Amino acid sequence: MVLKTFNSKLEIPNQKLSFPIISINNLNQSFGQGALQKPILIDINLEINPGEIVILTGPSGSGKTTLLTLIGALRSLQAGSLQVIGQELNGASKKKLIQIRSQIGFIFQAHNLLKCLTAWENVCMSLKLHKNLTVNERKTRSIAILEAVGLGEHVNYYPNNLSGGQKQRVAIARALVSQPKLVLADEPTASLDSQSGRDVVQIMQRLAKEQYCAILLVTHDNRILDIADRIVHMEDGRLLNNVSPV
Repeated sequence: MVLKTFNSKLEIPNQKLSFPIISINNLNQSFGQGALQKPILIDINLEINPGEIVILTGPSGSGKTTLLTLIGALRSLQAGSLQVIGQELNGASKKKLIQIRSQIGFIFQAHNLLKCLTAWENVCMSLKLHKNLTVNERKTRSIAILEAVGLGEHVNYYPNNLSGGQKQRVAIARALVSQPKLVLADEPTASLDSQSGRDVVQIMQRLAKEQYCAILLVTHDNRILDIADRIVHMEDGRLLNNVSPV
């Protein structure tokens, strides 16, 4: 697959920020109640800056996905401070959480594509909150990003007519189309072959550098660790190290 540069004229301005995209201090999170309560995240402290790619590694059940859902304002925070794009999530109103989520691109293990919508229509869903764009501009941007991830000939295909790897590329395009300040990715290359996986993380890498976007990526794929500025390892709910890739 040959990548094309996503260089749409309909760009959404992405102001360079001088503060961390993610700032976490003494975050603690548990599952269950009373005697059955089990800590899942313990004393988490982490900062991620604009333009930085951080990979989070660790065994299954260590708390990686829970941390991602908290950062993405998809789950209520129990204790500690979690600031995303300069906004405190602990105690934030529902309206504020929705506003924060609109500035984040999500790529999770499940594609979560709507079967009744075509590829470009699925991608376009991420632009619904951007009222400054017309319907035609949203479609143009959606098709442009699909072309950038190698799906230019599949923009009108429904999910049932796409392979697993193609569905994942649609999900990645959907996450990137609004040029978010933060991308949260949970195993984005899990369903892709080696070359396709390399291609899509290179798109994400370019976004981070060109659009000054931060990326936090959970993966077990050792083939893509070299794209990271830092690698953070988690075990039993704790962050153990914070190092530059070899």
